[in-house]
Formats: sequence, structure tokens, C-alpha cells
Amino acid sequence: MDGTALVPDDLDEARAGDDAAFHRLVAPLRRELHAHCYRMLGSVHDADDALQDALLRAWRGIAGFEGRSSVRSWLYTVATRTCLDLVAARGRRALPMDLGPAASEPVLDDAPVTDVAWLTPYPDTALAVVERESVELAFVAALQHLPGNQRAALLLFEVLGYPAAEIASMMATSTASVNSALQRARRLVADRVPPVSQQRTLARLDDARLRALVEGYARALERRDAAALVELLTEDVTWSMPPLPSWYTGRDDVMGFARAVPLGDCGSWRAVPTSANGQPAVALYLDGPATTGQSGPGCHRAWSFTVLTVRDRAIASLTSFLGPEVFRAHGLPTVLA
Repeated sequence: MDGTALVPDDLDEARAGDDAAFHRLVAPLRRELHAHCYRMLGSVHDADDALQDALLRAWRGIAGFEGRSSVRSWLYTVATRTCLDLVAARGRRALPMDLGPAASEPVLDDAPVTDVAWLTPYPDTALAVVERESVELAFVAALQHLPGNQRAALLLFEVLGYPAAEIASMMATSTASVNSALQRARRLVADRVPPVSQQRTLARLDDARLRALVEGYARALERRDAAALVELLTEDVTWSMPPLPSWYTGRDDVMGFARAVPLGDCGSWRAVPTSANGQPAVALYLDGPATTGQSGPGCHRAWSFTVLTVRDRAIASLTSFLGPEVFRAHGLPTVLA
């Protein structure tokens, strides 16, 4: 239903300047507004900033809200326009495959690229099952290739269900412009997003097989078991590790990288199964040369947060987000003692 469960006088009191009433008004919508900002921006950090800014704009403008739309629609209008300003100022978020071709040999001296705004994973524990499809990694990554107006139109229409005429009002444009933006956006997204979503793929997968994929990947790294890892992968599997620019495609090249780096002499791994973007994920902690001086003996530090994409009962893509800030965003410790 389009609206919020209000205390009868909340809207009037908020218009009169009651801060507590305003917070009661927006509280039921904060989570879904945050997810909308993430879809628009491809970054949890940017979504945090956008939501904070949008709610500040809404508070400053609440006295002028005339009630011609629901509070929910009005807040989505404010949030969308805030995100469009950020898209214009900050550009789009990327994954390594957006920057260049796959590496054919393991890149052992790969250095983080800091002048690229990287896509980040989204904590999905607060999302309902029906909402998780709209934050899947491939979908959010595809959205980043759209201009801001097409991105907003597609999300407001396809994900949130607003009619084109209302979207035109929300975006201060014409219905014809919205329909044109939708047509272009659908074509690009269709080219970049698999025809079967992860939610449908996972729903068709029995629990035992999904557990075998997630735990199998975790145990293969902990035990440096190349034979076990290769059995989990599709023939055309990809592996990327933002903010490192190199990425790998095809089972042979992926395993070449795996044997040289994570399964090589880099230290010991500990793995914690989790989830992100409506997909299974594994948080990996490392105790080895790269963490020397950062922890005591036997301490494993946050290293990579890997989101798994599944197809045909196997792992089709590994996206390993490096750095402790990803762990913090997902409520995970940065050190395992």
C-alpha cells in the first residue's frame, strides 16, 4: 500500500515544526528509501549520504507539502532528486570488467586503483525476500551504465510500480520523456542482466546443494584445496576483486589465479558464510604476510567479502570486495581472534 501508518496528527505536527512527529512519519520508510538510494548509486556509503541529505531536504520542505500525493511518494521524489544530484556530481560505480579485458595470466603485483568509484555490496538482512531481486549484483551493476534519468525512471516504474505520469511529476519532466527513458533503459539492462534472477535460481536450488556451494568454497580456501574448488565452478566462471583492476574469466584462468594467490603461500584463511545483495556470500579473513604487524599470532584480519553468483547448480561468478570497510558495513568484525 502506498502510504504510512500515521499517528493522526503526525503530518500536521511535522508541518508545524515538530521534529519527533517528522521522525515518526519517515521511520517506516527509511529502510526502503535506503535501498532505493543504493540501487541508484551502487554504494552503501553513498546511499547513507543520500538518505541523510534527502531526509534533511524533506524536513526543511515539510511545511510546504500540500498532500497532493502520499507521504511515501513525496519522500521518494525527494530521495530520487537527491540521488540524481549525486549521480551528476560523482558519476557511476564500476566493477573491474567495466575497465578492460580479463587477464590471461595471474597478476601477482596488482595494486588497488583508488581513482575509480567502485560498486559495493549491500547488506540484505533487513530486506524482504521480494525486495532482494532488485538489489542483485548484476542488476545494480547494470544500472550504473544508465544515465541518471533512465536509472530513476526504470527503478520507479519497474521496482516501485509508479505509473509513468506520476514518475514524470516526480522527475519534473514529461510522460513522453519518461516512456522514452524506460525503453532505452530496458534495452541496456536486458543486455547485461541474466534472464533468470538469482532469487529464482536460488529458489530452484535445494538447500543441500546451496550449502555445498557456499561451504565448499569456504573450505576449499581454508584447506587450499584446488581440486575441491574447481568442482564448484561453471566453465565460464568469472572472478573479480575490486579495487584491484584485474579480473579473470573461464575456469582455467580463474584456477590459475586461485592457485597462484589465494591457494598459494599467502597465509591461512578463515571463512564466515553470510549474504549480500540477495545472494550467498563468504567473508574471508587472512593471517599471513599481508597482515604482518596488524595483528597478533593466530589473529585473522578482514580481507575479502565474496559475493557468489550461482547458475546451473554451480558458481558462475565470484566478486570479492577487498577491505575492512566492507565488513563493517555488513556488521562483521574486522578481526577474528
